[in-house]
Amino acid sequence: MLKWIQVLWLSFLVAGIAEAVFFTVVDPKTLYFLGEPVEYSLTATYSIGFFGFWIVCAVSSLATLFLLRSPEELNRQQP
Repeated sequence: MLKWIQVLWLSFLVAGIAEAVFFTVVDPKTLYFLGEPVEYSLTATYSIGFFGFWIVCAVSSLATLFLLRSPEELNRQQP
């Protein structure tokens, strides 16, 4: 459980930084999705962007934890 908390908390912080950097460079009113302009409110656009960044950061961190498992953890016999 501690690993999940560490992954989600750190990915939350990184997603906040990524969103701030992204929306500093990109104006949410000029975004297009699948060829159509995004017509959500600014709050909805920022929220969707944040959760998108959070999911990407969390998946990346979980993949790192998966690949850092030791051989003993991988070969452990299940009772």
